[in-house]
Amino acid sequence: MNSGMRKTFLLGAVLCSASLLPAEKGDPSPKPDYSRFEKKLSKDQRILHALDRLAFGPRPGDVTAVKKMGLNKWIDLQLHPEQIPESPELSRRLQPLESLRMTQADTVAEYPPPQLIRAVAFGKQPMPEDPVARAAVEREVEKFDTQRHVPDDQPLEPKIPLSQLLTPEQIRILRSGSVDARRALLASLDPSTIDDFVIALPANLRNQLLPSASPELRRKLMLANNPQQVVAADLAEGKLYRAIYSNRQLEEVLTDFWYNHFNVDLNKGSDRFLVPTYERDSIRPFVLGKFRELLEATATSPAMLFYLDNYQSVAPQQPNPKNPKARQSTRGLNENYARELMELHTLGVDGGYTQQDIIEVARCFTGWTIKAPKDGGGFTFNGRTHDKGEKHVLGVTIPAGGGMEDGEMVLDILARHPSTARHISRELAQRFVADDPPPMLIERMAKTFAESGGDIRAVLETMIASPEFFSQGAFRSKIKTPFEMIVSAVRASGASVEYAMPLANQLSTWGEPLYRKVEPTGYSNAGSEWVNSSALLDRMNFGMQLGQNRVQGLQLDPKKFSPSPATTAREILFTNASSQTLEAIDKTLREQKKKDQQKKKNPHQAANPGLIAGLVIGSPDFQRR
Repeated sequence: MNSGMRKTFLLGAVLCSASLLPAEKGDPSPKPDYSRFEKKLSKDQRILHALDRLAFGPRPGDVTAVKKMGLNKWIDLQLHPEQIPESPELSRRLQPLESLRMTQADTVAEYPPPQLIRAVAFGKQPMPEDPVARAAVEREVEKFDTQRHVPDDQPLEPKIPLSQLLTPEQIRILRSGSVDARRALLASLDPSTIDDFVIALPANLRNQLLPSASPELRRKLMLANNPQQVVAADLAEGKLYRAIYSNRQLEEVLTDFWYNHFNVDLNKGSDRFLVPTYERDSIRPFVLGKFRELLEATATSPAMLFYLDNYQSVAPQQPNPKNPKARQSTRGLNENYARELMELHTLGVDGGYTQQDIIEVARCFTGWTIKAPKDGGGFTFNGRTHDKGEKHVLGVTIPAGGGMEDGEMVLDILARHPSTARHISRELAQRFVADDPPPMLIERMAKTFAESGGDIRAVLETMIASPEFFSQGAFRSKIKTPFEMIVSAVRASGASVEYAMPLANQLSTWGEPLYRKVEPTGYSNAGSEWVNSSALLDRMNFGMQLGQNRVQGLQLDPKKFSPSPATTAREILFTNASSQTLEAIDKTLREQKKKDQQKKKNPHQAANPGLIAGLVIGSPDFQRR
């Protein structure tokens, strides 16, 4: 597709997508109109809506399968994911991502920071005392010739240079060959020389070879460049594979939702190796359970304790009357976790707490810390640093002399608070129903939350059974986040993912890097906040690249689509396209035909099905769910 035709389509698509763009700043906000939430959906619309909201969008055959099973049964199974056999394809793709199954300590030992390896290699740092960590670092150090003095800004020299492992022609292919040529060469290498080969490669060439490498070789390439890069890549690829291939779709949607709600930034220090166990052990097992259990699982997670600095929070030291000149610790009370616990995790910004409540809650959580945080230690309570004085939280007195139970009492108070019921219900309704969900729906969900003791599954059942969920007001009213856009596009097109990191990199350029939201707020649940003219153009370009099998890491057969725009649109949208989208596609195809005639190409040649599929994926219709 040439630039002229692309501009023709993009202009038409942008013009027909004005409803996707947020209102200009300063525009008066219209009075909310909830009348559309009273209008019911047809049976076919209900199925498509359920697949768009309780899953990451339908795949080919999903609508028919749900219709055959019955929508109510499908929903009930999604609410009880343990009853759904998991996809063997997903299991196969997750198998190489070994850091996702490791303990925190094993992750640190297996993927040590490169600074540590270099420091040990040059005798500037002693070997770790832990036997497992020592073995891991020794293995890395032995890969390099460290007898000569190398400046700190220069790479370590491999023992066997690349020229002794490959011919000049093979090196040329590695440096400038096609993806397929590189893939064939890498597959032909002697397995006994792979480690030496990886070590001998320059760092930039290792990165260039990632798309051509097998999953096993890919891990070695990343490990040689930066061991901790493997952990981040495993997380990103695992999240994408689960969202695309899992049969337990609602569980994956909720894992994404709750991780975002209890956000932790992967890039902050030790969280680089604490986040995998955080999502695996503190989020995923509780996404359909009791909120109180989820709250404590996150509160005691080393990842959260490190991210919000609570592991350093200790009772303010009192001067020693017997030794007034004694040196005082620079550590003291840290309010970060207490503030976010109430503002984001439970009560909400208007939940009725005060600054004094934040201070009192912070006092209750002193001593909640990490045992050896730099070595991947777990949660521990240190009674010596705990504030044992009397506290007052939201009108409740917590007696003096307590220990870890002070913090647990706070979690009890917050989990039972009416503001928490409303805040959590609104967050869920905003994610699953509408950016501005009807207040009556929130109140019903909050009532279920209170009466069930914070049972998340029960709250979701109330939401799904509500007339508002399956209503015209909710149907296709949400705009996809970048993550939802990419995952749903792969699912809808039936593309196969050979390597997920290019998709993760695409998400970073679109402003949603996985596990890397710096602020504790997490990414916005309001889809409208993700859309502007530039974002729409990016999404349209991605759609056209995907439809024509030009997205790195994906394989798609464009010939499986129809040359009929209306037919292809229905195959990808699972419903009829809007007249505006079909008009924009027809105009683009007419421009293409005109260009072909000018170049004396066959004027009767059928339209490119892959191009049509890409235009549908990039259209405003596909941006809605």
